[in-house]
Amino acid sequence: MRCAQMLLVTLREDPAEAEIISHKLLLRAGYIRRVSPGIYVYLPLLWRVLQKIMHIVRTEMDAAGAQECLLPQLQPASLWQESGRWDTYTQGEGIMFTLTDRQQRELGLGPTHEEVITDVARNLIRSYRQLPLNLYQIQTKFRDEIRPRFGLMRGREFIMKDAYSFDADEAGMRASYEKMYRAYCRIFERCGLDYRPVQADSGAIGGSGSQEFMILAQAGEDEVLYTPDGQYAANVEKAISLAPEATPSAFTKPERKFTPNTPTITTLCEALNCSPTHTVKNLLYQAILDTGLMILVLVSIRGDQEVNEVKLSNEITRLAPQFQAQQVLKLTIANQENQKQWAEQDLPWGYIAPNLPDDYLKTDPQIHPKFLRLYDQTVVDLRNFATGANEVDYHWVGANWGQEFPAVMTVVDVRKAQAGDRAVHDPQQILHSARGIEVGHIFQLGTKYSEKMGATFTNEQGQEVPLVMGCYGLGVSRLAQAAIEQSHDEYGIIWSPPIAPYLVIISIPNMQEPQQVEVAEKLYQELQNAGIEVLLDDRPERAGVKFKDADLLGIPYRIVPGRSLAQNKVEIITRKGRISQEILVSDVVDFFRSLNP
Repeated sequence: MRCAQMLLVTLREDPAEAEIISHKLLLRAGYIRRVSPGIYVYLPLLWRVLQKIMHIVRTEMDAAGAQECLLPQLQPASLWQESGRWDTYTQGEGIMFTLTDRQQRELGLGPTHEEVITDVARNLIRSYRQLPLNLYQIQTKFRDEIRPRFGLMRGREFIMKDAYSFDADEAGMRASYEKMYRAYCRIFERCGLDYRPVQADSGAIGGSGSQEFMILAQAGEDEVLYTPDGQYAANVEKAISLAPEATPSAFTKPERKFTPNTPTITTLCEALNCSPTHTVKNLLYQAILDTGLMILVLVSIRGDQEVNEVKLSNEITRLAPQFQAQQVLKLTIANQENQKQWAEQDLPWGYIAPNLPDDYLKTDPQIHPKFLRLYDQTVVDLRNFATGANEVDYHWVGANWGQEFPAVMTVVDVRKAQAGDRAVHDPQQILHSARGIEVGHIFQLGTKYSEKMGATFTNEQGQEVPLVMGCYGLGVSRLAQAAIEQSHDEYGIIWSPPIAPYLVIISIPNMQEPQQVEVAEKLYQELQNAGIEVLLDDRPERAGVKFKDADLLGIPYRIVPGRSLAQNKVEIITRKGRISQEILVSDVVDFFRSLNP
């Protein structure tokens, strides 16, 4: 392709709308153009990158035995109501675009396709002889992000590959999951990316277990915790660890103590001259279940620890059947401002105890009449601890479970693991932190969708049983930007050759020099004939402009037919590291053939 004929518009300054370097470079290099917040045009250069990525994805999916199909973007609400996720996606998370057709039927633009594929399976899979089966698609998805940002990282429209496996039993599902895991590793390796698979929370997709594939980059939205021995890595939402050991308590006897102006753990420890490791803080959350019922959740956790709200939401969802519900739609911290929604009287904020009386709660059929009391593992073994006394300016010190406070009942792990903690698998290993960009997520769904939607098959014993499913997502457009976030320098993008829009760019320094033009045209034709993707920068621009644009675009190799033509040579600059070498004109094609990009 000739640059003079391309839609190539580059910018010298960073666009005001862009916050992270990869977003800035995509805009500056003319790869994307914003139409609306979170909605972008993929311009020709980026479309070539995306096609390269999709080719790699298709090759590995096909090699793993998956079959490509194409599912509808427009999905009926009835399918999502069968699975129980319609309210979650339209009211809880609120990320689904919805509309009503002329027949007054509710529809949604697909943020994901579990319901549709399960409907396909229940209609077409009848016997164990049809299993295992894996179907995948590469499709545009839609999510109504509250705050679209970072370009293609968090958009409202994006390209995604999703695959769905169907097996006869759990063992088969795990085998399919392992195949997809290996296929994902090969995809990221072939794309030239530094990645890390990590344990992850399954979120609204659900299932018994999942792993995310993270592209390591400083601007990553996700925090990854890992151990140097390589035996453990997890998203911070899922990560577990051993809390630091509690120091011996400074208190020897129980006492209800006047502690003025100590509403925080910091102020309390300063006043009592004690360590936060022998304090108990009690945090209050509002949980809205899918039935509309509000539950006030009182979480007791050691004073030096923080609550992981993803873990907390999962624990409440696990307990939801006790309240004739299935899941949490919304979880928020309760505070002085929103207490009027559910409280009969003002609470002693900053001084709440684990035994906060239930009569603080309003009598209302939409509000559960009792607090759901959860105790993090970190408080179970504490002795002689300090905590609130349910009265402003008062705390209990030297308190114990089963004495000053009721014995611990529902024990959970809701603490947030953090860098510096000891690893569970080996306490000698210390957790380290890195930033990552999630580009893939694979799930062991089990029978979550098949049971709810009646997707069954007849097994070898003649019994009708639910299909066992797996789900495998990969963000194609997100991967392209993540690659830039991971690989760039002060001059621009650095594409790895397998996903670069072109492998080579020939930059003619002076279009008025016949010899430069002649050699460039000759090499352009020879490289094309050899099947090597090449750009010819034949624009009537200064050499400096062309060289800067070549660096900005991130093309892996640049050929410059300049001064070295006097020795019948051209300069070849490798974009990564900006390494320069001179090669005979006659050897150029063989040089690129030998690279095997």
